[in-house]
Amino acid sequence: MKKDLAIFEGHKIRRFYDEKTETWWFSVVDIVRVLTQQPDYQASRKYWKVLKGRLAKEGSELVTNCYQLKMAADDGKQRLTDVANAETLLRLVQSVPSPKAEPIKLWLAKVGYERMQEMADPARALDRARETWQKHGRSEKWIQQRMTGQETRNKLTDYWAGHEIKQGEEYAILTNIIHQEWSDVTVQDHKAIKGLKSQNLRDHMSEAELIFTALAELSTRQIAETDNATGMDENALAARTGGNIAKKARLELEQKTGQSVVTGQNYLPGKKVRKLPKQG
Repeated sequence: MKKDLAIFEGHKIRRFYDEKTETWWFSVVDIVRVLTQQPDYQASRKYWKVLKGRLAKEGSELVTNCYQLKMAADDGKQRLTDVANAETLLRLVQSVPSPKAEPIKLWLAKVGYERMQEMADPARALDRARETWQKHGRSEKWIQQRMTGQETRNKLTDYWAGHEIKQGEEYAILTNIIHQEWSDVTVQDHKAIKGLKSQNLRDHMSEAELIFTALAELSTRQIAETDNATGMDENALAARTGGNIAKKARLELEQKTGQSVVTGQNYLPGKKVRKLPKQG
């Protein structure tokens, strides 16, 4: 997990990047401090304690979606701190009356992650993503496939969210099951093949990889919906079944073309494409 510090209008926001789940986790108290415009950290901490208690009594999922991680305190010591991902913080912002609400939403969209951007401002996020991909030389065909695949992905995670799957690690576990089932490599191994580190794997997929990823996730969701899969065990089974449907299609294509669908192709600047051997 990578430590980092972000700045919003001069305020320090502590955060961690979890490479396994590709998720930023932000200090809730630091965000509350900005929203309440409290100069004193302890006052912000007390405000969050009271707010957390009220939300818990209301049965809000905001509290259950917060976790604790060790972060550096003002005295330099590592102390357990309530943290939340950008999506949870977007909902939290709505619970705190503040003139900083809209600016902090936009800031979180910028330093958070793709799903958060779509929730905060779907049209702007899509336009910004399209412009970025165009600048990086992606074809219109690739861009359309990438956006279609993201929509398929979002529908799947929306299903998980409503069927007892926790964001973060459980999403990552199911995603990896689907990916390994259709491609025969884990997400991390696929990133290694492409020479990626913290980059988003999907942003460096070939058109074929995007299509098979989308097919696997679409199949998983439809199977889960048909079976009303709930919880990890049932959704893991749907993930394996859905991924296997895409795997069969991949193997048939590879047999016909003699080319591997999983490729070392990437869009890193100045990097050469790593080729994999033909399928025999």
